[in-house]
Amino acid sequence: MQDSYQGQTINFASPAGETALLAPDSLQWRIYKNQIALGIGGIAAVLLEFADPRIRSGVWDHSTYKADPIGRSRRTGTVALLACYGPASQARAVIGMVNRMHGKVKGETPAGEKYRALDPALLDWVAATASYGFLTAYHRFVAPLPLAEQNRFLRDSAAIGREFGARRTPQSVADFMAMLEELEPRFEPHPIIFEFLDIIESGKAAPSIPRFLHRAVARAAVSLLPEHVRERLQLGRRYDLGRVDRLALRLAGRLADRHKDLSSPPCQAAVRLGLPADFLYRSQAEQTRLLAAAAR
Repeated sequence: MQDSYQGQTINFASPAGETALLAPDSLQWRIYKNQIALGIGGIAAVLLEFADPRIRSGVWDHSTYKADPIGRSRRTGTVALLACYGPASQARAVIGMVNRMHGKVKGETPAGEKYRALDPALLDWVAATASYGFLTAYHRFVAPLPLAEQNRFLRDSAAIGREFGARRTPQSVADFMAMLEELEPRFEPHPIIFEFLDIIESGKAAPSIPRFLHRAVARAAVSLLPEHVRERLQLGRRYDLGRVDRLALRLAGRLADRHKDLSSPPCQAAVRLGLPADFLYRSQAEQTRLLAAAAR
């Protein structure tokens, strides 16, 4: 599958044999293939980022999200998939482009606090929220994961976070919650958060998700926030996820986990590494056997 980012062609299938930033037996390879988990988790991550006025101002004032939510979401999704499945050299090149663009982002919040996108504390939080969002969405709406696996996912996410400039990445769920506790005094409700959720509910930012699920996806993302954070952001009962929607999303998540698209990044990445295109859709025992055979 070929894609592009800022004019650069991305090919997940070549060069043959080039490794990704993470190994194919990582939890990231299993989780990132699920579009429901990525959609819900990515929205939850943005909510946690927008809770901080510095990140909220930086994104809203310096990106195309308001004017072009589909294009912005597609570009963000492409980078996320590339960071997980792409050839490491190309992943680093594109992430370098992202970092250079972020280097130009600086300004002041409405309250007069200066910010810059490359502030190490902000980079740490953005990387942490992405990992937490994807992991928790998969755990809640696709398949429950033991705590040890959740912690492994967060530890392994450091390989991607470092490329984006993060210095402190959570090594466990408890570590993420500690980071959240440190930043939470800065969190505040804001109209931009509600405007963002309105865009999600409209479906403009996620046209690939069935229309009837758009509102459910927004509420599912809110449900991933710790309750005290949700209260602080004043995300009230309007955003409660109903039982029917929860069941529908779990069904969609499980179906997405079994849906094989041989032209998709995870399938093409497997082929690049000499594995069957449906590698990620086989049993873990079979995956282990295939990896051992490929290593010989």
